[in-house]
Amino acid sequence: MSLGSESWQNAMLALHVLAQNSGLGGMVVRARSGTVRDAFMTAVNDHFGSVTRLHPLMSDDVLLGGIDLTTTLASGSLVEKSGLLMAGNTFVLTMGERCSFGLAARLGCVLDQDPTKRLIVLDEGATPDETAPANLLERLAFHIDLTEVGISDVSSVSYTLNRTQTSDDDLHQIIAIANQLGVASLRAPAFALKALRATGDLETAAQLTLVHRATQFPQEPDDPPAPEQSAETQQTPTEIPDDLILDAIRAMLPDDLLDRTAAQKARAGQGNGSGAARKSNRRGRPLPARQGRLSDGARIDLVGTLRSAAPWQTIRRQMTGRDRLHIRQSDIHVKRYENRSDRLLIFAVDASGSAAIARLAEAKGAIELLLSQAYARRDHVSLIAFRGTTAELLLPPTRSLVQTKRRLAALPGGGGTPLAAGLQESLMQALHAKQKGLTPTVVMLTDGRANIALDGTANRQQAAQDAQDMAIAVRSHSVESLVIDTGNRPEAVLKHLASTLGAAYLPLPRADAHRLSGAVSAALDV
Repeated sequence: MSLGSESWQNAMLALHVLAQNSGLGGMVVRARSGTVRDAFMTAVNDHFGSVTRLHPLMSDDVLLGGIDLTTTLASGSLVEKSGLLMAGNTFVLTMGERCSFGLAARLGCVLDQDPTKRLIVLDEGATPDETAPANLLERLAFHIDLTEVGISDVSSVSYTLNRTQTSDDDLHQIIAIANQLGVASLRAPAFALKALRATGDLETAAQLTLVHRATQFPQEPDDPPAPEQSAETQQTPTEIPDDLILDAIRAMLPDDLLDRTAAQKARAGQGNGSGAARKSNRRGRPLPARQGRLSDGARIDLVGTLRSAAPWQTIRRQMTGRDRLHIRQSDIHVKRYENRSDRLLIFAVDASGSAAIARLAEAKGAIELLLSQAYARRDHVSLIAFRGTTAELLLPPTRSLVQTKRRLAALPGGGGTPLAAGLQESLMQALHAKQKGLTPTVVMLTDGRANIALDGTANRQQAAQDAQDMAIAVRSHSVESLVIDTGNRPEAVLKHLASTLGAAYLPLPRADAHRLSGAVSAALDV
């Protein structure tokens, strides 16, 4: 059976289980727009009848309901309307990768409060890390990937579910498998148990609910199995050893599982990797209107203002004796927008010692690769090298690839490791960038062996203390950062420094320019 055909059959099985059982939340389906996804949506309609489509930019009034403004004004009494989330039990969220954390939280609350509701998230992300928010994915039992499915793999599949009763032993076995896969979620074993009750097959239940949550490869058993088992310990035909199930699951795990997990952890510590979100009253993505004053260029939200004033019209007319529309200052709602600032990637590179030439060459290559990808994302790049007793700004913030190549052509290296000076210069550049409206992110490449204090003296103990003090200063100014350990072995001191910075820590020994660029891209979603 081809990979595409297997993925399609898993999708149909998950859909069938979801339609027949409650409390599973739903599923996320990764597929680009096309005939395969159309075929999947046809299957969704066949299983659930009518579904309610949701868009990631829908307002709260449309989703959750609110005041029916037209009817309220016409009737003179408060009339409320229900939202789309109250209209049915099965919802399809399109463009799930664009779902905001706020919308994900609202959808998660609805799923938590009513187990009969199901949500199918269509994920069209271009990269593996471009997905719906984790707080929403956590509440969906199944994850289906149709990217490898061709139209020839699409077929009509019918299933007969073998419902079964589960025992405490089944739950213990599921928890053991989840532990082997590094699944920390408590919802995942509950989903697996419900899938087991529906399908009657533990391996299938584990594949559908646990594989996509794995963060590590299962460990190989230390001891070979005994050649023979006594009659008391022989397993019944329905009991499948954990090792056999783990072997089947291990075959389904992607080869780059660990890289994806590291990137997800890094991104979790760095936000979503884009420029900082800023509230604006003129441009950007529309946000729900808020009560406010018409000052500083604010624009009135007419519908929001009327909606706020509508419930009080009867009382105000009785109080004033005037039959007209009454708008008070407290009713005024203003429009709000959200836009994002340009991002500045500040590379602080350890240029000390004999390995400096190789490290600088890798850093130069990574910067050029990142900058060549940054035009469409309004990113800027700068480079700081710390060596000898000081740190030096070698490349001011720029988007010019030509200027970058020229300035990177001849970079010096050698000397001590003034790590604190590198952090100090990075902080200065970050604060300067903030004043210009940029969102700075410091990417530090070092082996962490600081030996030059901030005053230029060779004192390892003082150098380490100065580095920690500067890390606290960087964090106190809310500057995002990423620490890449370029040493041959991960340094505990550098990991502690990353923790002080509140930064993600990525050990990448002997990484070349492409791998550095890929790691930074994955961690910061460049």
